[in-house]
Amino acid sequence: MATRKRALVVVESPTKVKTIQKYLDSKFIVKASMGHVRDLPKSALGVDPKKGFKPKYVVASGKKKILDDLKKAAERAEILYVATDPDREGEAIGWHLAQELPFEKKNIYRVTFNEITERAVKSAFLQPGKIDLKKVDAQQARRILDRLVGYSLSPLLWEKVQRGLSAGRVQSVAVRLIVDREREIQAFQPVEYWSLHARLEAKRPPAFVAALREYAGEKADLRNEEATRAIIASLDGAAFVVKTVTRGERRRNPAPPFITSTLQQEAGRKLGFSAKKTMMLAQQLYEGIDVGEQGAVGLITYMRTDSVRIAAEAQAQAREWVTGRFGAEYLPASPPVYKSRGSAQEAHEAIRPSDTTREPKHIARSLNKDQLALYRLIWERFLASQMNPAVYDTVSADIEAGRAIFRAQGQTLKFKGFTAVYVESREEEASDDEDAERAMPLLEEGERLTLLGLDPKQHFTQPPPRYSEAALIKALEELGIGRPSTYASILGTIINDRGYVHRERRTLFPTELGIAVTDKLIPYFADIMNVEFTAQMESELDKVEEGELKWADAVEDFYKPFTVDLKRAKQEMKSEKAGEPTGEACPECGEDLLKRRGRFGPFIACSAYPECRYTRNLNGEGKVEDETTNETCATCGRPMVIKHGRFGKFIACSGYPECKTTKPVTLGIPCPESGCSGELVQRRSKRGRTFYGCSAYPTCKFVLWQRPVAEPCPKCEAPFTVERVARNRTTRSCARAGCDFRREVEQPVA
Repeated sequence: MATRKRALVVVESPTKVKTIQKYLDSKFIVKASMGHVRDLPKSALGVDPKKGFKPKYVVASGKKKILDDLKKAAERAEILYVATDPDREGEAIGWHLAQELPFEKKNIYRVTFNEITERAVKSAFLQPGKIDLKKVDAQQARRILDRLVGYSLSPLLWEKVQRGLSAGRVQSVAVRLIVDREREIQAFQPVEYWSLHARLEAKRPPAFVAALREYAGEKADLRNEEATRAIIASLDGAAFVVKTVTRGERRRNPAPPFITSTLQQEAGRKLGFSAKKTMMLAQQLYEGIDVGEQGAVGLITYMRTDSVRIAAEAQAQAREWVTGRFGAEYLPASPPVYKSRGSAQEAHEAIRPSDTTREPKHIARSLNKDQLALYRLIWERFLASQMNPAVYDTVSADIEAGRAIFRAQGQTLKFKGFTAVYVESREEEASDDEDAERAMPLLEEGERLTLLGLDPKQHFTQPPPRYSEAALIKALEELGIGRPSTYASILGTIINDRGYVHRERRTLFPTELGIAVTDKLIPYFADIMNVEFTAQMESELDKVEEGELKWADAVEDFYKPFTVDLKRAKQEMKSEKAGEPTGEACPECGEDLLKRRGRFGPFIACSAYPECRYTRNLNGEGKVEDETTNETCATCGRPMVIKHGRFGKFIACSGYPECKTTKPVTLGIPCPESGCSGELVQRRSKRGRTFYGCSAYPTCKFVLWQRPVAEPCPKCEAPFTVERVARNRTTRSCARAGCDFRREVEQPVA
């Protein structure tokens, strides 16, 4: 090591302590700060706009004992090494530590490494630097901006809507994207159109399909069944002849190695992981996993990055592995170079395995199922990114039939290239791509084909799809909103913490509350709710880090117009807390009924609350009575009704609150557990995820995460099947283990 003096090394987590300590000698004491040791106070704004936005930092809640322990360790050391994560947040944690621990400025050093391996750690300690105050300023500016917005807007929403709400500089824009998309979907008017395919046979197999492209010299435009049938009639007796055949070659390039956002997207699409789960697992892989004789080893590089740069030694190792496994023909002449976004920090690397030779199968026993799945994804993506493109032989044939031109396309894999290791998932498969994947026979120009049949099909244009977590992260990234380290926390806040968004089968829906808060904020806070403005603020934070802008100036540029908007909102925003009169009288006490809004949607309540606690549910914006049923209450004999609760529908006695008998709404599907007489019911977890359980819970704890459908399996006669939606395709499969029944379901028209 560079020093023989006793040194204190501070990292963020105990796992890192274990991994790093074994690489350093006894002169180094490695301790964990458990994140930030100082922060703005929770019970006060903690920022003084009149004094240049000077922050008031206090010891973070629950960190006094940790800080005291660090101070005791500091008494035994002469040098402080800050070894926190290599980003703005890690830099800020280090700066706060330097302020609190009793070390002279000249004896405080900053060490960073993108991977926790012996080589990287020792190399970092041989070349220590100083804390980057520009990064600290950028983090401080973001923290203060978020505090000013949160501590100003949240009380406003409490006053005008209800207590417990919050708004944020980035989270509010994310909710708006989801709300706007939902309104696009609701306003969408489907348009009918048709397609026409010809099933054909040539001299050589296989049979193939060609799609109508032109008719009477113009692009085919089949708007309705009448037009389609007219073309079919004109083709009666027509000869199908190959007009032209075009052969070529298509190269498919590998995707770049993962950055934070693309890892979250791909893990969502391929593994079904939420952004939060992906980052938690990636943190574990980065900080170190015990892999046997080697002990705790950091398996991947730092996972909060927007750079696609790869270290030369890692590329060399990958090239050696690929050559040994597949041969030199799978490698480009020189290692590929991928271009990062303009704001990316090139000092960082992309997310990759710290050692390419550590194959997933070699360490499978040391990892749990989810850790292994994510490590394999990162490992395969990195290796594929260093390989040659896949090469396809393509063929396109135009086929003449009367006044019509049909086109058939196909391709054959000629060289696997990177696809020998990994293939990137795609959100949607275009129909043209699907046609292109089909096998084609060897065709000759002038060859006459045999028509096996014409297949007309009705279609309707589809609305834009709702966001999944992966799609929302992609949108935020493309719009320049937030940064890699913020996406998981943004989603966690709007879905789990505030209830503005609800996730069902990987799809994000805005709740009534999310829509109401968005509609309240847009008229008064055009800047905060504006996508371009939010992206511009991110750009200004980047300028602070680059030293082009002072952090206080960036905050002031935002704060001045914000205070004007806030003052106007306090005066003009209409309050919903009192409720809107409905013109009805309370059936229990005769006082006026009001329409109010709760966390889980609007409802009707008595104006005499809390003396009278009469309430009634609403559906959307219109008043509805509780749904009636044919059942009677087993306790008091009154009719049972269907109500809407926090976790979905349930059946309750109409005599509430005198009678509090309730039961779940079943799906009419018997529980598959042996000896159980219960039925399956839809429920919602505390985190908003829909699942299906037995009505006999807690006696029976059967749980199903895929939606059950009352359709017996035609193969094994199981009483129901399960439905899954992925990439705009719906499939049903048997619910019984061991049965391989599976079929695709036609998507309903929007």
